[in-house]
Amino acid sequence: MLSEKVLAMTRQKSIIREIFEYGMERAKVVGPENVFDFSIGNPSVPAPQSVDDAIYEIMKELDPVERHGYAPNAGIPAVRETIAQSLNKRFDMEYTADNIFMTNGAAASLGILFQLLQNDENDQIITFAPYFPEYQAYAVSAGIHLEVIPADVTSFQINFEVLKEKLNEHTKAILINSPNNPSGVVYSKETIQKLATLLEEKQKEYGHPIYIISDEPYREIVYDGFEISYVPHFYDNTFVCYSYSKSLSLPGERIGYIAYSNKIADADIILGALVQSARLLSYVCVPSMFQRIVAKCVDDTADISIYAKNKELFYHALIDMGYECVEPGGAFYLFPKALGGDATAFCERAKKYDLLLVPSDSFGCPGHVRISYCVDPKRIERALPLFKKLIDEYKGEN
Repeated sequence: MLSEKVLAMTRQKSIIREIFEYGMERAKVVGPENVFDFSIGNPSVPAPQSVDDAIYEIMKELDPVERHGYAPNAGIPAVRETIAQSLNKRFDMEYTADNIFMTNGAAASLGILFQLLQNDENDQIITFAPYFPEYQAYAVSAGIHLEVIPADVTSFQINFEVLKEKLNEHTKAILINSPNNPSGVVYSKETIQKLATLLEEKQKEYGHPIYIISDEPYREIVYDGFEISYVPHFYDNTFVCYSYSKSLSLPGERIGYIAYSNKIADADIILGALVQSARLLSYVCVPSMFQRIVAKCVDDTADISIYAKNKELFYHALIDMGYECVEPGGAFYLFPKALGGDATAFCERAKKYDLLLVPSDSFGCPGHVRISYCVDPKRIERALPLFKKLIDEYKGEN
């Protein structure tokens, strides 16, 4: 008999994937140029030329057995040292190769850490709505409870009053995501400082570490007027989960890392523990080729200025039309309020105009919609009149 846990998950279909598949079928009817799919966060900007150059160099210069062979479980030491030195330069840290653990993207980083922190059935990890729905899958896999704090929809900063109520002796970690998927909001320096101060107090009260897991796949996509605070500067017990999916436009290559400082609790045994946690997810090393490729491109990004232009165009146009939306400081998502208050009904009505949007319920924040703008700017320009027709339709009913 198949696993009931797995079968239960198959009944909880991904709304993002459903909309994406609907868009492909709809394109067969009206033509792909007439379907405005803002459902999926697949980078639309090509990887930088340095990625292709790195692939060519490795294929030309490296022995085939070496370039395709197994890597050490934690990652190739020279790659980890390169990443460590890049982070030291950018964020004034003191990392070495021993502070970097290579993973199959930020998703694997999170899955590994959930496994690492689960100790008994009462353990919990706290996160904040709106949140990436896959967090629930990682929690189910690890057998750890994911406690979700409701959103402060006025700013999408941390709702500290509810957090204080939910923190308890079973809290193993606080999971944050900034810039955020789905809201695009960047946590302010004041928010990070306040969180760090609170957790320092609670660690002393409970007598054990409470970790921050900082999920940072969108760290490089930050817009003018907003600033990313590097969390380990504020709180020693921090794991940073990073992916090159968005910064280098390599989502299909599944490459990233976990970083932590020597000031973290149990620093001397964490690397070995991460190796064992990865084994629980059934893999022993990250693809060797792309470890070497990201090392050669460690300080590069794709042309992320395109996302900034898309944000300026899309956000201000919607605000001018009358939509309500907290301004995103990064990533490539808008998270406006759903007209009429019912996100699912609003997204269904948007389909009349072939606008494909994601209702917010699966992100733990009803009443909003996620709009992914990692698309060609011309598609946004063509879609804006349809958003105007949609809001005019709602206004006509009031």
